Amino acid sequence: MSLEMYSEIILDHFKSPRNFGKLENPSSAAKDLNPACGDVIEISLNIGSSIIQDVKFEGQGCAISQATASMLTEFVKGKSIEDIEKLQPYDLFNLIGITLSPVRAKCALLSLNVLKTALSVYSSK
Repeated sequence: MSLEMYSEIILDHFKSPRNFGKLENPSSAAKDLNPACGDVIEISLNIGSSIIQDVKFEGQGCAISQATASMLTEFVKGKSIEDIEKLQPYDLFNLIGITLSPVRAKCALLSLNVLKTALSVYSSK
């Protein structure tokens, strides 16, 4: 895909985020912010049989942080905790499909960090 096509996908996820909202009575949740950019992401999860049954996010910030959260929630829904715990930053960069500056990389990685924190909270229960 061309850079232009990926940019359109990111704008689409920013303007019409998937899985936006908050789950009632989630199995786990976490929230964090990127002080450099002012991005905030909160992710809530419903987990059953070690599988992400449902996931929602709320937040505000730049197009990269919000679009990445939307794309990540679509990607992890239905996946096992074990598979999600193995996700690395390069997996997320491959998912969004564009090269990011170091500052924008922090924006993109915020949702992955929040997701892993929510899983850690769940595992510690």
